[in-house]
Amino acid sequence: MRYRPLGGTGIQVSPYCLGTMMLGAVGNADHDDCVRIIHTALDRGINLVDTADMYSAGESEEIVGRALQGRRDDVVLATKVYFPMGEDPNERGGSRRWIIRGVEASLRRLRTDWIDLYQIHRYDPTTDLEETLGALTDLVRQGKVRAFGCSTFPASVITESHHVADRRGLYRFRTEQPPYSMLARSAEAEVLPTCQRHHMGVLSWSPLGFGYLTGRYRQGRPVDLSSGRPAVAPGRFDPMTNATKLAATERLAQLAEEIGVSLARMAIAFVLAHPAITSVILGPRTWDQLTDLLDGAETLLYDATLDRIDEIVPPGTDTYAADSAWWPASLTTPSLRRRPLADRAAA
Repeated sequence: MRYRPLGGTGIQVSPYCLGTMMLGAVGNADHDDCVRIIHTALDRGINLVDTADMYSAGESEEIVGRALQGRRDDVVLATKVYFPMGEDPNERGGSRRWIIRGVEASLRRLRTDWIDLYQIHRYDPTTDLEETLGALTDLVRQGKVRAFGCSTFPASVITESHHVADRRGLYRFRTEQPPYSMLARSAEAEVLPTCQRHHMGVLSWSPLGFGYLTGRYRQGRPVDLSSGRPAVAPGRFDPMTNATKLAATERLAQLAEEIGVSLARMAIAFVLAHPAITSVILGPRTWDQLTDLLDGAETLLYDATLDRIDEIVPPGTDTYAADSAWWPASLTTPSLRRRPLADRAAA
């Protein structure tokens, strides 16, 4: 496996990253089987493992911590903080208070003294970037974190964060983790070019389009919602509201058949073809899912195939709005785009 530099950190990582969201109660509750999946990934050359505190309420981190005993030095370990971990309103977000608490809890669950890449899981508009970057910088200086990054941040906030870091003498985000697949390509418009300009590593998530690009969900076929990802986000698997996604998936599946590869392998190869991508996150629930994707590691897409994909889903576009994992408050909060009624009347 050819390793790649993780932005400007000097750390070398595999082009495949083992994502562990499905390891634990939300996906695979068999801890022994989960450990087997992690060990297989490491044995096959993957050296980057990504988890988060909120995956199965900390269970995923515990599984990863168990699996890495005796192998910790060989692994670039990434985890995340942001989403609620309790009923307390301060057990979430990007505040210094929560980041400091969150990292200590993750270190305990992961059974390690340091985290190689600590990521803010989502942008927190209620917290000043200086507050977040200051806390993360302190963790690097304390040796608890080697580098830090962001996940699913808009390009404008990524750029602003670098300006804040420069002005305040703080360390900066070294990586971004955006959603990116043949069905969700909006990252190509601004996020990926922004990461390239700032020499950031990019770890892309959901390369299989929330399961659509496995070939499991096809037009005219019943959808089995009994296991896996649908338990997390059932709305994403409603065929009545995903007509555009299903139509694109059908055409992509036909293209994959024409070039003689599985749809899933074509999907992974597509993501890795983008020059901004450092590593693509694979999120298997089972050992068979992992080995099938790794067996297709040599899949290479020629320009003619990439051109066909562009015709099906144009560059920079998403097939379905639900794939947009972050929306600014200016769009989601009506009061921010409507003057008070009294002001409107005065006008």
